[in-house]
Amino acid sequence: MSKIEQFIEALRRDEEYGPNVQHLEVTEATEAKYVAFPDDLHEDLQKALRSKGIEQLYTHQAEAFNYAQAKESFVAVTPTASGKSLCYHLPVLQEILEDPASRALYLFPTKALAQDQLADLHDLIERTEQSILSYTFDGDTPPGLRTKVRKSGHIVLTNPDMLHSGLLPHHTKWVSLFENLKYIVIDELHTYKGVFGSHVAHVLRRLIRIARYYGADPVVICTSATIANPLELAENLTNESMRLIDRSGAPTGRKFFLFYNPPVVHPTFGIRKSAILEVRELAKRLYEEHIQTIIFARSRVRVEMITTYLKQLTAQKLFDSSIMGYRGGYLPSERRKIEKGLRNGEIRTVVSTNALELGIDIGQLDACIMTGYPGNIASALQQAGRAGRRGEDALIILVAQSTPLDQYVIQHPNYLLARRPEEVRIHPDNILILMDHLKCASFELPFTFDQVG
Repeated sequence: MSKIEQFIEALRRDEEYGPNVQHLEVTEATEAKYVAFPDDLHEDLQKALRSKGIEQLYTHQAEAFNYAQAKESFVAVTPTASGKSLCYHLPVLQEILEDPASRALYLFPTKALAQDQLADLHDLIERTEQSILSYTFDGDTPPGLRTKVRKSGHIVLTNPDMLHSGLLPHHTKWVSLFENLKYIVIDELHTYKGVFGSHVAHVLRRLIRIARYYGADPVVICTSATIANPLELAENLTNESMRLIDRSGAPTGRKFFLFYNPPVVHPTFGIRKSAILEVRELAKRLYEEHIQTIIFARSRVRVEMITTYLKQLTAQKLFDSSIMGYRGGYLPSERRKIEKGLRNGEIRTVVSTNALELGIDIGQLDACIMTGYPGNIASALQQAGRAGRRGEDALIILVAQSTPLDQYVIQHPNYLLARRPEEVRIHPDNILILMDHLKCASFELPFTFDQVG
């Protein structure tokens, strides 16, 4: 038995906690699907991949590379930690290695995610032993560096806000980027929804309009977590025809989904024991079994409460950092330290808001605990995807609260396990949003009579 199976068996035998296990669902492991490196993949990229221990590509990575080489825009939708970043790194670096004048623009929803991807990109570039310059361009970029980014950055990583206010209105300063723009990469596509996504859709339309004004015709690459309508969202967001890649070639281990319902403490009102206290006890057991765990809580206050409870386990140890919290408000240096600690195993338990739900590289952990149902199936699957090292067992525990929605989900597991994720909707044609961006577009590049007519 694996240590995950042993933990589950011990929990179910426990007289106090065993009766609270409402349901256990096991999904079987899947094997990786590989293909050889494409014949036209640059030899320096092949060398870089082999130095990372990669001798073959997953099928979805090779499919993405082939679409990009054919100058077809596409959206790749595969699970967490399935190597989606290579779906855009490889074609972008291939283009720059073949034509050093080429440029690419990466768009991420948060600055933290851009910084994380920059580190991964720098590592790959260093292994090629070629001079390819990549920079983040956001509010934290020093003024002295901004000119260098504009003049010589082969790959610029930014976010929608900075693109809207810092690049597009000043496109005449970014001529070298827009004239040679070959790729636009949009990561975490599923975050661009509702009013925010509708605004981003117009920002992207303005971006492509300016690129074409300078003679470029960039390929658009989108990546996303699992959603019900990725192709529709990508095409509505970019106003471009796209191809869909939704069959992952990455391996997965067995996953144990455990639905845990705290005991009733007030039968008259149907109030159950605090989910936070139950999460504390479950996390304590996982910590003592040396099972690396991520705990998701729905607010910053809950993150701090659970972290404080758990740190009592290490109160007698000096300078112990095996239990940490992670949320907005931490300094960037603190967040980078925590992410590194998760990757190298120094941190055994981390308590987080949905800040770690996105694709920040923290490696693959052994277990995930959700403090209450996150509110939608897509978020629940994204959080669950944080657990599961390749080929090894993973444990996902949903601890229900007393709310009607949580109680429904915990008593009807198929609502979460058997249904498709929600569809993501945007409405770029909303007249208020459209008029605001028409003003921006006319400031950036005045419309001619033919365009208006």
